[in-house]
Amino acid sequence: MKYTWRVAQELMRMIPPAFGGFRKALKDTSYEGYDIPKGWTVYWASCGTHMDKDIFENPQEFDPSRFENQAKPIPPFSYLPFGAGVHYCIGNEFARVETLTTIHNFVNMYEWSQLNPEETITRQPMPYPSLGLPIKIKQRCNMS
Repeated sequence: MKYTWRVAQELMRMIPPAFGGFRKALKDTSYEGYDIPKGWTVYWASCGTHMDKDIFENPQEFDPSRFENQAKPIPPFSYLPFGAGVHYCIGNEFARVETLTTIHNFVNMYEWSQLNPEETITRQPMPYPSLGLPIKIKQRCNMS
């Protein structure tokens, strides 16, 4: 299941379960030349770091091995599929078990194939299959 979890991690890097979130500025601050007054609401988007080539080499490429024995560790608060800090999802371990169970059952009980293997992925703002990713599913065994 270790590799299966790496696949899930890579999927969540490319298509995060939470696109981002709102935070309120607790004090006047500046960021990269922008002044953010106390009380303003700011929006952070996880794809800002998840798809950053300085953090993840070849970010557009699907590569689950990037989460194995990393030569260059992922900086804190850069990989955020379950949030971070005090806003970290308390259900993350349940989500992990649920994800692994679903993938295991889906792979073992069904054969599936893409109807349009050359379908492109667009970003609007999240990654989205241009044709909706239609698939054909065939049960592998009798489930009774």
